[in-house]
Amino acid sequence: MMIEIITLAFFTEKTTMRYIQLIAILTLFYSCKPAEDMKFDIIPVTSPDSRKDTISDNYFGEIISDPYRWLEDDKSEETADWVTRQNKSTFDYLDKIPFRSALKDRLSKLWDYEKYSSPFKEGGKYYYFKNDGLQNQSVLYATDDPKSEGDVVLDPNKLSEDGTTALAGMKVSKDGKYLAYLVSEGGSDWSTAYVMDLATNELLKDKLEWIKFSGVSWGPDGFYYSRYPSTKEGSELSNKNEYHSLFFHKLGDDQAADKLIYKDDKNAQRNVYAGMSDDQRFLLLSVSESTSGNGVKFIDMSKDPNKIITLVDAFTSDYNFVDNDGSILYFITNNEAPNLKLIAIDTDNIGKENWKTVIAESSDPLEGISIVGDKMFANYLHNASSLIKVHDMKGAYLSDLELPGIGSASGISGKKGEPESFYSFTSFTFPTTIYSLNTETMKSEVFRSPTVDFDPSKYETHQEWYTSKDGTKVPMFITHKKGLVKDGSNLTLLYGYGGFDISLSPSFSISRLPMLESGGIYVVANIRGGGEFGKEWHDSGTKERKQNVFDDFIGAAEYLITEKYTSSEKLAIQGGSNGGLLVGACITQRPDLFAVALPAVGVLDMLRYHNFTIGWAWAGDYGRSDDPEAYKYLKVYSPLHNVKEAAYPATMITTADHDDRVVPAHSFKFAAELQDKHNGENPVLIRVGVNAGHGAGKSTEMQIEEAADILSFMFYNTKTVYKS
Repeated sequence: MMIEIITLAFFTEKTTMRYIQLIAILTLFYSCKPAEDMKFDIIPVTSPDSRKDTISDNYFGEIISDPYRWLEDDKSEETADWVTRQNKSTFDYLDKIPFRSALKDRLSKLWDYEKYSSPFKEGGKYYYFKNDGLQNQSVLYATDDPKSEGDVVLDPNKLSEDGTTALAGMKVSKDGKYLAYLVSEGGSDWSTAYVMDLATNELLKDKLEWIKFSGVSWGPDGFYYSRYPSTKEGSELSNKNEYHSLFFHKLGDDQAADKLIYKDDKNAQRNVYAGMSDDQRFLLLSVSESTSGNGVKFIDMSKDPNKIITLVDAFTSDYNFVDNDGSILYFITNNEAPNLKLIAIDTDNIGKENWKTVIAESSDPLEGISIVGDKMFANYLHNASSLIKVHDMKGAYLSDLELPGIGSASGISGKKGEPESFYSFTSFTFPTTIYSLNTETMKSEVFRSPTVDFDPSKYETHQEWYTSKDGTKVPMFITHKKGLVKDGSNLTLLYGYGGFDISLSPSFSISRLPMLESGGIYVVANIRGGGEFGKEWHDSGTKERKQNVFDDFIGAAEYLITEKYTSSEKLAIQGGSNGGLLVGACITQRPDLFAVALPAVGVLDMLRYHNFTIGWAWAGDYGRSDDPEAYKYLKVYSPLHNVKEAAYPATMITTADHDDRVVPAHSFKFAAELQDKHNGENPVLIRVGVNAGHGAGKSTEMQIEEAADILSFMFYNTKTVYKS
């Protein structure tokens, strides 16, 4: 290969001209040489040693060893040294992949286009986010006319030199005078609140800390927010988060003077969130103890701003506040409606027997409701793709909103009583496009359309259904170049999640495009545990039925191989967070089935996940190992506890040092165990991001670098040439 021959050149002044000539000849030779002739030699990897401890736990009489418990201490020098050595090993490997830099260049070019959010209106002005292309963070603009650019309100890129400080939330006050916004650093879920005077763009003295899992809800002279108590320095990223509380901050006050609105002193592991109705009459409180089911309380500010009224006290169903009409509150709920429905509750008569159904449950899951103009826009998922039905204010069906095709539409952004609105639409090969909608005429027009260096007309997406292990029919979206030959030789990336009622609908991702351009296939499997088909679809992938999720994903892989889309030698699997658990469980159960595994920020230690940060809130999906019944099924599939002596797929685990959602100890311990038990030639690596977290707010530069590393690892270990 060219680089091997070049290194033999004797570089002196006398040979400079000869060297230049040689370079020209070799460059010509190499550029004409068929890419298919590239050799995929094994790149040597020496996995760093991981010390084993003798720590163990007694689970109901069964002793389970935990030799890498010391890696849970993310502040220790030993852990830091381990991370440094692992990263060195990983990047030494990645540096040897010949087309890695070409992939990064292509990703940078693809990424470099203007990206916009849908405009939203507050206080007489329009606000929107824009990224010029390669900016690390999107910038907030304000304008009097949505068709003009307007002025910069807040540029998060100026908050840090490396672009890792991100906007974590924001809200303009109803009168348009102030902007309250949340800032997170290094990818952490912790955020700090600031307030800006929008007339001068100057910061007020207000600064609020220890905020997590919170929005901002404006009242007349301040705002509501949720926070945890301050924690011991050095343990912010791993300590269990307990006693989430709701406060009101009056503008100009110190945080110490903020008024406590709600705290559950008897139940430390409950979270509380607040939302204000658009007319600011009602403050709605949502109280939860897991990721499914919530209680609801409210304050009628027009009557007694200090009186909290309980509307729902159980946690057996979900209630999501939509808006109000006078004394009537609208909620989307799956109470007695697995696919969800819209109900109306009169705050003057809150007994359940008086609740009224406005939009009844349908055969498709209801994702959300937007009330704009004088209509209700109901966003459904039909076979995991968006379907928007339009209703009048009494719930009567009027029509469907025509969408560009199979894909995902956002909620309609606009105001009650005003016909102007906006929404976005995207799909696997359709970059996010903003549409304007007149709710009186129901006419949609393209408002902003991106220009991407990618031709979607060359590709197609279709949906196919396959049969899982227990006979359940499961759909998948398959995207590839038109004219694909099904001969089992195609690089294929299979992606899944399967948890927490989260639906995977079509979306555009720059990081997938180089694979599609090279003739690869991208597949999204809508497996159980998600919300694609309502509550039962979600429930059938939880707790003692979690194995269904893994069976569905394995079934998707087997279907793709049987149908000759790909083969085990060309198949990669990927998932993040709960999807990282999915990938970890699948490779420990079927290490023979995949060529490449890419578990990202995964929940991998199912016996101890609930001991860190917000992990306890996931028990609704998983169960907990301190419950003897849950322990029995958790230990059966927990990726960390089911690594056996085997030849595993080429695996690159990714995590980050500031991930305080799924702490990196999960990935650290799994990597150490996998490296210890792996007896094949494939690389088993871990890539630890620095100044990064679970994913939100990650800078563009970091996203490009990580995507290039993942793609090059996948291409090389499926022996697939990247064709730039």
